[in-house]
Amino acid sequence: MSNQWNDPEAQLREMQRRLQRMFGSGNRRSGGGGPPKGSLAVGAGVIIVGALALGASASLYTVDGGHRAIKYSRVSGVKPDIYSEGTHLRIPWFETPIIYDVRAKPTSIQSLTGTKDLQMVNIVCRVLSRPDQRSLPIIYRTLGTNYDERVLPSIINEVLKSVVAQFNASQLITQRDKVSRMIREHLTRRALNFNLVLDDVSLTHITFSPEFASAVEAKQIAQQDAQRAAFIVDRAKQEKQSTIVRAAGEARSAELIGEAIKNQPGFLELRRIETARDIAQILQKSGNRLVLDASSLLLNVTEPSSVENPRR
Repeated sequence: MSNQWNDPEAQLREMQRRLQRMFGSGNRRSGGGGPPKGSLAVGAGVIIVGALALGASASLYTVDGGHRAIKYSRVSGVKPDIYSEGTHLRIPWFETPIIYDVRAKPTSIQSLTGTKDLQMVNIVCRVLSRPDQRSLPIIYRTLGTNYDERVLPSIINEVLKSVVAQFNASQLITQRDKVSRMIREHLTRRALNFNLVLDDVSLTHITFSPEFASAVEAKQIAQQDAQRAAFIVDRAKQEKQSTIVRAAGEARSAELIGEAIKNQPGFLELRRIETARDIAQILQKSGNRLVLDASSLLLNVTEPSSVENPRR
């Protein structure tokens, strides 16, 4: 509609300029004595052909892909017919085509609203909207061509404020899916009242006040400190329990050793032999040369023990 091919007035002015140039060149060739009869006939033919071409071009208009068109008549007003892609006819001057883009367009609206616990939150909502193709005549009568600028900001702000007021600030984070679903359902119903279709609704940004962010951070630090203190207490309890169990085991071991020595005097001799064997293995692996008393190292296994001769 905005190019020269669809503008009848621009085409008429262009035709007038061409005729003026044609008659001007004919006058200069004839010496200024007026145009001859042949030139008048040619000029009349050119005018008729130009008028026919102008009428034909003014009677056609093109609807691009992803668009729909309706007609406004100077006689009957907006017509209910909807025209799809392609070239269509119209009556020049009496009918004017109005072309709508029916593809989904993104719109982002920022809203500052309050939560249930009186915390201020800044939310950015992004929607993909398009007009209902069957209701284009109604949209043109009630909203015009800039329907999205008239409707979307108001209904998005209204729905965001009404839904966010039902949740606390912390719930907006923990229950974000539920909040998004409720906003999508409410916005879809509200947009249908204006013959608009919403293909997608999403919350792209949720920003809280600096005071609330500081309070959340302090709460997280306090929770971490409490968890660390509980861990320290649990570790002390475990260490205490392990000490008790270890002491009980050592006491039981001493008791069993005492009973073994009392009931079986050869037990000490067996332990002395095992100790002598361990000392011998250690000295064997050592690279140093030692000259030691066998009695002091418990290696005198052939000497009578205290079990055989208790008086010693």
